This record gives sequence, structure tokens and C-alpha cells, in this order.
Amino acid sequence: MVPQWIIEKKRDGAPLTHDEIQAFVSGFTQGTIPDYQMAALAMAIFFQGMTPPEVSALTRAMLESGDSIDLRLINRPRIDKHSTGGVGDKVSLILAPLMACCGLAVPMVGGRGLGITGGTLDKLESIPGYRTDLTTEEFVHVIGDCGCSITGQTPRFCPADRKLYALRDVTGTVPSIPLITASILSKKLAESLTGLVIDVKCGTGAFMRHRKDAELLARSLMAVGRDMGLPVSALITRMDEPLGRSAGNRPEIAEVVRAMRGDGPDDLMTVTFALGARMLRLAGRVQSDAEARLLMEEPIHSGAAESRFHDMVRRHGGDASFLADPDHIESTSIHSVQVAAPSDGWVSRLNAEDIGRACVLLGAGRAKTDDTVDPSAGITHLLKVGESVRRGQPIARLYANSPARIEAALSFVEKAYSFTDCPVTPPPILLADMGVNQP
Repeated sequence: MVPQWIIEKKRDGAPLTHDEIQAFVSGFTQGTIPDYQMAALAMAIFFQGMTPPEVSALTRAMLESGDSIDLRLINRPRIDKHSTGGVGDKVSLILAPLMACCGLAVPMVGGRGLGITGGTLDKLESIPGYRTDLTTEEFVHVIGDCGCSITGQTPRFCPADRKLYALRDVTGTVPSIPLITASILSKKLAESLTGLVIDVKCGTGAFMRHRKDAELLARSLMAVGRDMGLPVSALITRMDEPLGRSAGNRPEIAEVVRAMRGDGPDDLMTVTFALGARMLRLAGRVQSDAEARLLMEEPIHSGAAESRFHDMVRRHGGDASFLADPDHIESTSIHSVQVAAPSDGWVSRLNAEDIGRACVLLGAGRAKTDDTVDPSAGITHLLKVGESVRRGQPIARLYANSPARIEAALSFVEKAYSFTDCPVTPPPILLADMGVNQP
């Protein structure tokens, strides 16, 4: 195989064969095909797309580039949830222990934040001592004992995806539906799941800005999942404003603790319960969303979900006592500033992209992959669309470890908001239920 011939073939819009894709991915993983040729192929895929069989072949090649995690001896339905990412999206941290309390095994291999989107691993690492570098054996052991574990990729876990994602990030090929599909599903298939629920976000704070693109991605994920024998359910959710009232790492951990104590924001809990219901239905534990809701509310009311979260944190080496006081968790920065409403009225807009950019400037996010994240930086007490406000009332609180960072972020928070003198009905956060594929 001559790599440039494969690149030229895809550049000209012709479909690649399974053997061509397999050989190219294998050569890239082993280092015999250089990064610049893989980057060229990724750009060709970005512009020309791929047929469903090509995407399945790419997914399989990436899956087979490294080791899988064998969880088949765990005698529970193995259901994972994946989000395409957004600002303030902390759902995984609530869902994993909640679903474990409901009898599921939840193996999550999470990612880090880049740009305006937060990373699950960064949030967890803001808890002192929490390890996201578990070995495969440790990961399996934690799931077996606790019912859930959230960790990062090992070097041998889908190495083709690890290498390719780094290239996509620096070559402008991240928002490619075939490449996103293969990246997500290769990692999920490597977890030996019995089902997967995907939250495809669209809006100003998401990779997919428009609903039609989000639905195309959901259909791609479901089609390839069907081809690979994995039951997949997908929801389309709105990401025009941050999810919940906080963004950042420790600020979001504080909100997670409050949510598991029954005090979560409405939009956050709406998405959490909707995704949880799909997980429980895929697992065969319930027949309806109403039945699922009753099953999920009990561990929150009893405190079992929070206890399970503490258990997972301890098993990852984290200090669970740090989670005792949410007010303390979100106020560990040296400097904080309140942002006040400029007039009376109602919030008509809260732009997720601007809040995400403010978080990066505060130190809570990354502009480059090797940037260091400040675990305590972020934003809390966000007033949401549809809520009334009086002039001078706080609409957000910013946290950082330098006044200069707060000063830089303030203008983004201020311009994120728009107000009106008429009541506003908040738009729905659940936009579409794409159903379940049938492998």
C-alpha cells in the first residue's frame, strides 16, 4: 500500500476499502505512516466524508489498534453514557454513581477539556488525590466493587484514536462526523459494553452548532453502533447556555454534590434523568421513563447516590472528605468578583460560548493541550434564561487566582447576557429523542 494513493483516492471522493483503511490506521499507529500523511487523510475525510461502511471500517481499525477492557465477568448490564461536550456539562459525575445504585455497571473512559468545553477528567482531578490513570486491572476492580469508575485512556487503549485526535485538534478537522463517530465508538466498543447512551449537544457551546448537524451525528453513531452490534440510544440536547449554574472544575464538583443531595438545577437534572432513563431502559431494568424516574429518585433522596460517589472517589485515591461542604469546594480561589445585572427585567440570553471563553481566561480551561488547568477557577451562581432580575442583583460570580484573570474574563461574562423588559419562556433543553438502534 502506498499511503499517498489512499490520500488521493479519498481526496477525489472515492470510497476506501476496509483493507485500505485498516492498513493506513495500522501504519499510523505503528509509526510507519507519518503524522503529516494522516493529517492529509483526515482533511480529505473532512471535505469528502465517508460512507457508512467506511466509518464502520475506520471504527473497527481504531478499536483493533490496541487493547480492549474485558468486563464480561461483571454480572450487571454494562451501560455507558457519552456526551459530545459543552459548557457546564457535569452529568457524567452524577449519572455514574446514580446508575450504579440502580444496578448497572458504568465503565467510563473520560476525556479532558480543550477550548471552551470542560473535561470530565479535569473536574475529577480537582478533587485532591483523585487518580485518572488507573491500570486496566484497577479499572475493572473498581467497577466490580463499586459499580462505576471514571478514568482516562491507558497508552494501549485505542492508541490510534489518541494519536489521531491530537492531529485533528491542530489541523482543524475536529468537527467531522465520520471522525467523531469513529473516535467515540472505538473507545466505547473497547469497554465491552452491552449498551451506550449518547447526549449529542448543539448550540453556541457545542461542536455541533446546528440541530440538523447534531441529528446527522446521532444517526451516524447509531448506524455504526448497529453495524458493530452495540445497542445505542441518542438524545439531542440544547447547549446554547451553560448546563446548570456553574462552569469550571471545582465549581462544577460543588454543583454535583448539591445535585446528589436533591438540590440540582432544573436543566441539569432534566438532562440527567432523561439520559439515566435511556440507560435503564437499555439495561432492561424499566419499561418507561416514569418508572425510571422513580427508580432514580430513591438513591438521591436516601443519600445512596452521594455515598456511591464518595466510594468511587476513595477507590480512585481521592479525598472524599473534600466533598463534605459544597460552599467550601467552590470558593478555594484567592480572588472572586460578583457580576451585577445592569437593569431590571428578565434574562433573554446567556451565551454558552462566551461563558466558556471566560472560564478559559480565568484558568479553568485550556487554550492548548499542554496548558495547566487551575482546578479552583470558574464561574458560579449563573442566572439563567427566563429568570427575573433586579438592577444590581448578582448574575454570576467569578473565581480565579489572580485579579488580572478576573479582569480579562469580566467582559465575556457581561456580553454573554442579554435582558428584556418582558417575561421570557425558557426554551426546551431536550430537543429530540433519536430512539434506539436495533443491532
